[in-house]
Amino acid sequence: MGTLVDASGRRRQWQGRSWRRDPVLIGAVAWTVLAAVIFVALSPDTPSNTLWQVRTFWFFQLPLDGLLAYSSWRVFRLATGATRRFWLVLATAVTGFLCGDTLQTVLAFVSPPGTWSTTGGIVQSAFFTVGLVAIVVAMLAHPHPGRTGRERLAFWLDSATVLVGGAVIAWGFAVKPGEYTRTDMLATLGLGAVALTSSFAAVKMILSGNAPMRRSAAIPMTVSAGFTMIGLFVAPPAVGHLDASVYLVRFMPSLLIALGPRIQELIARFDPEPFGERRRKPYSLLPYGSMIVAFIALIAVMPHGVSAQMWGVVVGLAVICVLVAGRQLVAFHDNTSLIDQLDATMAELRRQAETDGLTGLANRTRFHEELGRALEEPAGVSVLLVDLDGFKAVNDTLGHAAGDELLIAVATKMRAALRAGDVAARLGGDEFAVLLHDCAGPEAEETARRILGSLFAPVKISGVEVRANASIGAASAEPGEGAGALVRRADVAMYAAKSAGKGTWKRYDAGMETVASIN
Repeated sequence: MGTLVDASGRRRQWQGRSWRRDPVLIGAVAWTVLAAVIFVALSPDTPSNTLWQVRTFWFFQLPLDGLLAYSSWRVFRLATGATRRFWLVLATAVTGFLCGDTLQTVLAFVSPPGTWSTTGGIVQSAFFTVGLVAIVVAMLAHPHPGRTGRERLAFWLDSATVLVGGAVIAWGFAVKPGEYTRTDMLATLGLGAVALTSSFAAVKMILSGNAPMRRSAAIPMTVSAGFTMIGLFVAPPAVGHLDASVYLVRFMPSLLIALGPRIQELIARFDPEPFGERRRKPYSLLPYGSMIVAFIALIAVMPHGVSAQMWGVVVGLAVICVLVAGRQLVAFHDNTSLIDQLDATMAELRRQAETDGLTGLANRTRFHEELGRALEEPAGVSVLLVDLDGFKAVNDTLGHAAGDELLIAVATKMRAALRAGDVAARLGGDEFAVLLHDCAGPEAEETARRILGSLFAPVKISGVEVRANASIGAASAEPGEGAGALVRRADVAMYAAKSAGKGTWKRYDAGMETVASIN
């Protein structure tokens, strides 16, 4: 009881403390605003201003990197299972970001003029690339409950499609061969591909219902990938003076990615159920959007003639088409399996709708449907109505459960007494019916005798031997006769059998109508 009270108290405390009022988050935003002010103040294109813009860019990232690493390790300590593994990868990766950015900040202050850039050096780029790839893989590999092998394959095909799409976008729109070195070109392609894939992975993970973070924490981290993509287009990464807006766009991912773990830390500290939100099954159009964007990139580069840039887009588009075709093949198999399951479900529903739930025989509805179809055929049709004698006494003396056992035993005996193709049904209570296909009067009488013979053998119910007697009425269809009339005549014959002493059968004749009217 104490645990429940504590959990409830923690939840109330969290509800009373919105993360929007968290002083650390407010300080991170204020820190970013201060950086933006400095970028603007240093806008005039002079070597000194360019130097201090770059130094500001790297120096102001360090506190945000520290917040990101601290919050990630805090959440790691509070998480369990697969969620704990995800946060271990994230915390390790962002610690690498902090190390790489620290080294790059030192270099920005000690390097000689002319080597300043928002593009990190070899060490910083290595920390960033390895960490970002590790985070994306951790998001893609995070377990989703109930996912089949085919669904996992479809997910990885979607991820590969988005990865190639990001590279095509960067190659077609961001890379400018005359302005980029070979290293910058590869870095831009990789960053574009990984940034778009990280957005896809984050969205899929949020919608899975088993996400290692809440949606409010994941959204800023997802948006940071969007700013990273925008940063690829606003200016080349070469050394030189950049507009203040370019610095701000490239600085924003540092703020946004730091907000996510801090928000999740606050949720984990005050909410007893901090991870995952049950969502609908995700369906993403982003892989197909990659194909559309690749076509747009092809159209954009075609006016420039045949070039390496055009061939790169063509190859990327071809790879995307192959991946999407594979995805569609998987979807086709999924749809086929779904249709098979639907058919099986519909068949089971039909069976339940046409079957007596206790005995497993056909019910009244199915019996009348089968009889109606049989009367349309030229072959003869006969009907037997079977009414148990003394069934009420069994219910009264042994109970309703024993009565149900007796009905089940009678159904089993009736099935064994019928020919292949004949239909036994329970009309309700202790009344049964039998539809005899291709059957004239003598065969109907023989079937009635077999049923009575099988019922004569007693069955043991609740330790007591019970013999189920029955009265049976038989009637054969006359030309043009409907189902209702045929059943009514069999019913008249069955009551004649009861009047004759029960435990016997009677075949309908017209004289029974007179006796029934007198009675």
